[in-house]
Amino acid sequence: MAHPFSVSFEFFPPKSEESEAALWRAIQRLAPLAPKFVSVTYGAGGSTRERTHRTVKRILAETTIIPAAHLTCVGATRAELDDVADAYWESGVRHLVALRGDPPAGAQRYEPTPGGYPWASELVAGLRARHDFDVSVAAFPEGHPDSRSLDAELDNLKRKIDAGASRAITQFFFDNWAYLRFVDSARKAGITVPIIPGIMPVTNFESMTRFAQMAGASVPRSMAPLFDGLENDAETRKLVAITVAADQCQKLADAGVTEFHFYTLNRADLTYALCHILGLRPAGMTTTSAQLKVDGSPPPVEPTTDSRKR
Repeated sequence: MAHPFSVSFEFFPPKSEESEAALWRAIQRLAPLAPKFVSVTYGAGGSTRERTHRTVKRILAETTIIPAAHLTCVGATRAELDDVADAYWESGVRHLVALRGDPPAGAQRYEPTPGGYPWASELVAGLRARHDFDVSVAAFPEGHPDSRSLDAELDNLKRKIDAGASRAITQFFFDNWAYLRFVDSARKAGITVPIIPGIMPVTNFESMTRFAQMAGASVPRSMAPLFDGLENDAETRKLVAITVAADQCQKLADAGVTEFHFYTLNRADLTYALCHILGLRPAGMTTTSAQLKVDGSPPPVEPTTDSRKR
């Protein structure tokens, strides 16, 4: 029997052998849930480019999960990104996440790379012109920090869809009404592709608040008291985090949402629990008959890098 919900997961490339092992333990844990795809992030300014490539190619080679590699406009010419896209295609990667990208370290604002793709919409068009990629793009229900207004945000999203993107994945958010209003406005603007809500369980409230401020995502005042006094109590924080995220997902499901994208932070425990609460089950698969050929247990949390890129 088909599950009522479908999911996808985001990971970031490992920085060491230890974190690589942790990443593969997370993939091991989540693989039996049969995600539609898993995406691998790109560091600011392409700082993790090679690690992203290696991770994506390993997922492709050692699992049956569909990997989606992030590509950004920052720090590379058109020719360089075209070469990366060609290499992915030749290796069998068919799904890319096309993003504008964040300003490089030390830069105050985004400036197009000389000779590069200036915006995500142009990157989408370039990728689609070279190969028949399945391309995902970013969406910002409360507006990207660089957007003048939500109308401008919708205009930018429509340019990316018109260029050939097949879905949008949102920045993480906590205000469900903001997401639902954004989707409604997108439909009225003629955007018909799926706009998948990005969900991030809160494991560290202070860090999340800083990141949300940079990413243009509001944090409800009601959340702060829930995590108050838990700075040194990781286990209780996890219990609160799963309660908050499960409530958000359930309310979205009640509103008709059937697809979720989880920012895993390279750990599996909270994400697996959320999927379980949504009703997803391994459907009789075991770790040896699922989608992966390795084994392990959930890894520690590390910070993500590019979930706020345009």
